[in-house]
Amino acid sequence: MALLAESCTGFIVGINLPGDKLPLIKRMDLHYVKRATGDMTAVASLTDEQIALMQTAEKGEVSVKVQVTDATGIEPVECEMIWAWVPKR
Repeated sequence: MALLAESCTGFIVGINLPGDKLPLIKRMDLHYVKRATGDMTAVASLTDEQIALMQTAEKGEVSVKVQVTDATGIEPVECEMIWAWVPKR
């Protein structure tokens, strides 16, 4: 579940960062609520303000919320990832 959440948030951060920036996972906050059943789906989102910051700031960080659900529609884990970015060298 943690890998799914990290991958989902990393993807959304990566596609919104300019090519001259490097995304870095800074922190993962996970609270396991119950056991998952079947296939899992993750959905992450960024606000317009977060995207604008990522497009303009040389370096910084954003908190990315992600919702992970299982085949029964239950959210077995509550997640929030902190992603940072720095200039590529």
